[in-house]
Amino acid sequence: MTRQVDILAIGAHPDDVELTCGGALIKMNASGYKTGILDLTRGELGSRGNPDLRGEEAARAADLMGVARRENARLPDGKLSNDDGSRKIIVEYIREFRPHTVLLPFMTGRHPDHRLASETGRDACFLAGLRNYPASGDAHKPSKVVYCSSFREDAPQPSFVVDISDEFEAKLEAVACYSSQFEGLIQAGELYPTGQSLPDLIRTQNAHYGSLIRKSYGEPFVTVETVEINDLVKIGVTSL
Repeated sequence: MTRQVDILAIGAHPDDVELTCGGALIKMNASGYKTGILDLTRGELGSRGNPDLRGEEAARAADLMGVARRENARLPDGKLSNDDGSRKIIVEYIREFRPHTVLLPFMTGRHPDHRLASETGRDACFLAGLRNYPASGDAHKPSKVVYCSSFREDAPQPSFVVDISDEFEAKLEAVACYSSQFEGLIQAGELYPTGQSLPDLIRTQNAHYGSLIRKSYGEPFVTVETVEINDLVKIGVTSL
């Protein structure tokens, strides 16, 4: 199994990554990059299904998306904490995956695990690069940390949007792998109900993000750092 990846997406629960950045992972994989997923919990507090079934669904979704490697840190669902023990576990996974780019949940969220996964994940990215930090593996600091801002009502304007028009239907298929979680639902995670089915709600949301870049579907992302542009002629998205 491939150990090192170019892009690592970290989610609090199995299915979080599929919802927020599944299309981007599919696109990056098709572009030749190796992608990985680290689920921090097994989702054992979920009201539907069970952790073993959810693990099987996560494996099927990863295969569909072309993910090179998917792991589960087995931290406690509903009890994520930015403590040294949790950071150490994530640091060791980062040192194994050795990603260039890490995708994290957005910095806020109604589920406390989403917010804490973001906070703890970023801290672990920094600590993983310290040679004397007491964890297994050789030091490795990711070059870029990016936040997934899909479905957030309080998110700032995206720093950028990834065009997933060609990947959108495959993203829906990956989400549909979690039938134990989503079948018949009209809301999930940070997706508030509108009366639409869950697939239609995702379609509406991703169509909105796509419209921001004049595409059919898109996934939004936020970086704390300013995005660099070196060619003023090739900047995408028309202004007028």
